[in-house]
Amino acid sequence: MQLVSTALLRVLAGWQGLHARLADDDGQTLAEYGLIMAVIAVATVVAAVVLFRGAIIAAFNSATDCLDGSC
Repeated sequence: MQLVSTALLRVLAGWQGLHARLADDDGQTLAEYGLIMAVIAVATVVAAVVLFRGAIIAAFNSATDCLDGSC
């Protein structure tokens, strides 16, 4: 009987610890905001590359021409 009550107490304590961890939302919302910021940053970079594609290609072509010595 002592073994059963000890096991039951351990299960109950584990359940309460799991419930306490799941109820703590502070870290979860911070992670969600971080993910949203990362998605916005990636979308901004992709949009900038798409919008300025011609200027980026021209800059790289100019740089390679200068490295070839025809600058």
